[in-house]
Amino acid sequence: MKSFEHLVLSYLKDITDRLLDPLQFAYRANRSVDDAVNMALHFILQHLDSPGSYARMLFVDFSSAFNTIVPALLRDKLFQLNVPDSMCSWIMDFLTDRRQFMRLGTHVSDLQHISTGSPQGCVLSPLLFSLYTCTSGHQSVKLLKFADDTYLIGLISDGDKSA
Repeated sequence: MKSFEHLVLSYLKDITDRLLDPLQFAYRANRSVDDAVNMALHFILQHLDSPGSYARMLFVDFSSAFNTIVPALLRDKLFQLNVPDSMCSWIMDFLTDRRQFMRLGTHVSDLQHISTGSPQGCVLSPLLFSLYTCTSGHQSVKLLKFADDTYLIGLISDGDKSA
């Protein structure tokens, strides 16, 4: 299955790489957490050069980030990115109605059906999460992401907090 996931990953990257959020620094070639921190500092320091300006920051760390993916919302996002219907259908089948159980010694739990999230350790999970996460559409709001860590930076000028 992992070999097949690598093929799907390669195909998805070809379609979506140019469309990925440029402020997502994880799971991308030649990008690191240092780049994310430096970019955040750049945005803030450049903004603070203007009189009457300040910045507000919010740091968010999503718990069990890959488990937060709602397949129907991901499908909508994939359609927006022009991922072919057949690939969207395969991804939905891959993510929904999965089964799992727990084993502790000789004890085994009942089989549970899982229809949210992306499997931990899955080759596709990082890319799917990156495609799933939101972007900011306002120029005074910067949303920098490194995997499941997000910095929300509000660049405020002349007391205008509307963004």
